[in-house]
Amino acid sequence: MTLPMLDPDLLRAFLAVADHRSFTRAANRLNRTQSAVSMQIRRLEMRVAAELFRRNTTTVELTVAGESLVTYARRILALNEEAVGKLREHRLEGRVRLGVMDDYGSHVLPAVLARFLALYPRIHVEMETGLTGPMLSRIGESYELVIAMHGEGCESGELLRFERPIWAGSAEHRAWLLDPLPVALYPPGCLFRKWAIEGLDAAERPWRLAFVSHNLATVEAIATQGLAVTVVKSSFLPRSLRGLSPRDRLPALPGAEIRLHVAPDPTRAGIMLADHLREAFAAMPDEPAVNL
Repeated sequence: MTLPMLDPDLLRAFLAVADHRSFTRAANRLNRTQSAVSMQIRRLEMRVAAELFRRNTTTVELTVAGESLVTYARRILALNEEAVGKLREHRLEGRVRLGVMDDYGSHVLPAVLARFLALYPRIHVEMETGLTGPMLSRIGESYELVIAMHGEGCESGELLRFERPIWAGSAEHRAWLLDPLPVALYPPGCLFRKWAIEGLDAAERPWRLAFVSHNLATVEAIATQGLAVTVVKSSFLPRSLRGLSPRDRLPALPGAEIRLHVAPDPTRAGIMLADHLREAFAAMPDEPAVNL
C-alpha cells in the first residue's frame, strides 16, 4: 500500500496553528485567510487519517496524534530546507585562490579538491604551492585561503592538524655519518630550514648547506641518492627515505601545526571551500608512527 505524501505547505500551516494555538494568528503569520488555513488542516487530517486539533469557540488544542506529528513535521521541513539549500549551493559560482605548502599540495589537496569540485562544479579553485609565509602577508589581497605550517602553540588561524617534522636520509646510503653533515633544505623563510639549522648549531654538529630548492621532489631526490639529509613531515616520509633520530647524531625538532587562514571578508565560495577543508582534515587519520 502506498502511503500518502505529506505536503510541506500543509505541514507549515499545521505548525503555525500548533505554535499559536489559533487559526486566526496562524493565518496572519502565513499571510493567508483563516478559511484557507482551515482547509489546509482538513486536507492534512484526511491524508494522515487522524484528527490533529480539538477546537471549540475559545481554544485550539493538539490531539495525541497532533502532538506526535509536531516533531516529525519540524524534521521534515528542516530536511526540506537543507536539501533545497544544498541544491542551490551546487549552483554556486565563484573563484577561490588557495595557498598551501608543497607537500600538502601534492599529497593531500588534490583528492580533497576533487571531492569539493564534484559538489560545486561552478566554483573555480586556483591553488598555489610554495612557502606559505609570504602568502600569509598577502591574504585578502592575493589569497582567500592559506593552509600554513606553524610551530606548536601558534594562535593564528584555525588548527587543522598536528605534524611531526623528522630528519630523513637515504634508505641505502649513510649521508648522516659524513662530517660536516650535508643537508638539503628549502630557501629562507621555511620553518624546516630554520629548525634544522638552529638544532644543528645548538648541538654543535658541523654541517654544510649542500642543496637548496623550492621543490619538494628535488629535495627528496637529493636525499634519496645519499647526497644529503633533509627534513620532512613524518606523515609524508617517502619509501626511498628512512627517518633519522638523535641516535644518528641529529637533534630533535619542534612539533608543527597545520593551520587554516581565511581572508577577513571571504566570498561565499571561499566559505564553502573553508568548510570543506575543515571537514576533510577532521576525517584524516592521525599521522602514522615512524620507527626512528
